[in-house]
Amino acid sequence: MPLMLDECIVHEADNVVRSLEHTSLRDLDKKFILSLLADKGYLLFRGFDTNLNEFNCFVERCSSIVSLDPAREFFGKAAQKVDAGFDAVGLHCENGNSPFWPDLAWFFCELAASKGSQTTVCDGRSVWQAMPDSYKQRFLNEDIVYSRRVEEQQWKHFVYRTLNQLVELGELNETIALEDINLKHLTDLVQQNPSASIEALDRGAVRYYFSTPAARKSVFSEELAFANSILGPSYNYEAPKIEFSDGSMLDNELIQALSELTEQHTKNIEWQSGDVVLIDNTRVMHGRRKIEDTKRCIYNALSYI
Repeated sequence: MPLMLDECIVHEADNVVRSLEHTSLRDLDKKFILSLLADKGYLLFRGFDTNLNEFNCFVERCSSIVSLDPAREFFGKAAQKVDAGFDAVGLHCENGNSPFWPDLAWFFCELAASKGSQTTVCDGRSVWQAMPDSYKQRFLNEDIVYSRRVEEQQWKHFVYRTLNQLVELGELNETIALEDINLKHLTDLVQQNPSASIEALDRGAVRYYFSTPAARKSVFSEELAFANSILGPSYNYEAPKIEFSDGSMLDNELIQALSELTEQHTKNIEWQSGDVVLIDNTRVMHGRRKIEDTKRCIYNALSYI
């Protein structure tokens, strides 16, 4: 029988779902997990019998399709090693600056840091509620536009993975080889998002343009949340150009004000080895404190409900 609320301990203050007897993540009921996530925004699963294989199975079972970061290596069908240097990472929604914005972001801590190196989470709903009206009106009046160059190998790998998952789901008929992926395949995917476009560049690279509100409804709720990648990193890619849809830039004063406001609503995840975190990637932003223990080992996964 799938585990429900009465067989786990849920700590309301810190969003923890704790196993009483080191049970498997496979025993958790999917509807229970998603309903709890819809309420809390993110969940920390602690005390379960976890490993990399169990993490992969957990992600796949709770998702319709698994997404990816083309610059990271896969470990199984869903997990990718987190490798973004050692500096602090600003708050962002995973792939929230691209046309392919996943619903869910997952993390598995195989080995926790001995000190520091915490992952941070910030509920965009509480940020929006606390934001001054003048800033709210600015973001309501104009969307944010991200644009970025992506190299050929990266976008082809992404398209290859995505299309072949659609084959597995029965939405496409034939498996496509990586060497057969071309620009039309990417264009067809991008055109499914009316807020995105691409242009071909030199050496097979492309530049994409993606327009989206800075405050948006989540996949679970009609309530607005300040969930975006304005403050986010660009470790494996060219830094995106970020501007308002009227062409004006986000000035330093605004960026500083957003940094200070979001920090007031940011919490640290104090990792323990074996922990799994699930984030509503359309509501809650995440980041990272500076890495102080380089032995830390964390995997992530991205997916759609």
